[in-house]
Amino acid sequence: MIITVASFKGGVGKTTTAVHLATYLQTKGDTLLIDGDPNRSASGWAKRGNLPFKVIDERQAAKYVPKFQHIVIDTQARPEKEDLEALVEGCDLLVLPTTPDALSLDALMQTVDALKSLGAERFRILITRIPPKPRRDGDEARDMLTEAGLPVFKGSIRDAVAFQKAALAGVPVNKVSDSRAKIAWRDYQSVGQEVMK
Repeated sequence: MIITVASFKGGVGKTTTAVHLATYLQTKGDTLLIDGDPNRSASGWAKRGNLPFKVIDERQAAKYVPKFQHIVIDTQARPEKEDLEALVEGCDLLVLPTTPDALSLDALMQTVDALKSLGAERFRILITRIPPKPRRDGDEARDMLTEAGLPVFKGSIRDAVAFQKAALAGVPVNKVSDSRAKIAWRDYQSVGQEVMK
């Protein structure tokens, strides 16, 4: 299975999503994360600690891809239309993370419009960094996207400091000592289960 994670806007949890989907997929078979973001955030994450899967630079893909059952690709932010077309053609599922704020949702809608103009259908939206209750940002974003007829993951990702701790330590969130780390990991497990369906 090839999963690509893409976004027109930074700060929506793109690399965090790529790392944690790869962590989940590794429990189902050998998984490779291809770091295609010029910032090399996933590579930096891996170098700081120990991830349970292999992380490579996109220029090494040809050598490694045949050896792995699952591939997760972390892309650069704001892909051009041609890049988006190649991403869609080259994966089984395109995951579009978005935070539930107006600017991120606007950027997401630009991405969706570009995908629709390409005739792409193999994409799903993941709402990330949802603030805690009583705020309703996550529910309101989900309602808006669902009413627009867009494919949205049933699961979503709550905001948690545990993700920052995980990135700094170079490990997935399920290896962090933090009271909310288990909840954060369960959020990605439920999304991973949806990906595998």
